[in-house]
Amino acid sequence: MGQAARAKPERLSEKLLQIREGLGLSQSELVRNLGLTGKVSRAKISEFERGEREPTLLVLLEYARAAGVCMDVLVDDKVDLPKKFPEKPKHKGMTK
Repeated sequence: MGQAARAKPERLSEKLLQIREGLGLSQSELVRNLGLTGKVSRAKISEFERGEREPTLLVLLEYARAAGVCMDVLVDDKVDLPKKFPEKPKHKGMTK
């Protein structure tokens, strides 16, 4: 028996693009600012934003930290991102 496809958040790509644009970064700048140089390419960021690929959980964690939100905000289609991202992260342990 085959396995059913994993359910995917429909709005994830839109939210990832919104984060990058909200931070005022190019795709290459986002890679650097998230500390993903050598792990994720600019082309992969583009694929995430177009919904062609999904980032790993660790990459999603870096997006969430940059936006100052919890990861559930990224993956829950019923929850919108904040209109403005905080200058300093709210979550404990985020010092990047």
